[in-house]
Amino acid sequence: MHIRVIRSKRGEGYIDVVVLVLCTLLVIALAVKVLPVYIAKHQLDTFAAELCREAEIAGRVGSETSLRAQVLREKTGLNPVVTWSKTGQIQLNQEFTVSVALQRDIGLFGGFGSFPITLKAQASGKSEVYWK
Repeated sequence: MHIRVIRSKRGEGYIDVVVLVLCTLLVIALAVKVLPVYIAKHQLDTFAAELCREAEIAGRVGSETSLRAQVLREKTGLNPVVTWSKTGQIQLNQEFTVSVALQRDIGLFGGFGSFPITLKAQASGKSEVYWK
């Protein structure tokens, strides 16, 4: 009787545990690859907002915004492409837009798959300077 009980255990629980562990490891690997992209997107949004605010205060897109962009590049480690809707002096209450774009790769499992994506952020503002 005791031997029959031992024979009836087929090890199905072990297979379930192995599959569960494998699935858990795949989910963790995916999170490790995708989470830095979310962090970069947040930094890119902040990058655009701070550049926009600098242009609002200065009333122009020029040396002040270029200097601020360089400081932000050093601070965040990102090197996005920056485009402005207007350049030069911007009159009081005139609207402008800054767009920043950055290419990232979310390839999985050590280069097995390459999935390049473009992260974009945009900020709009109005000049706070009256130019005579």
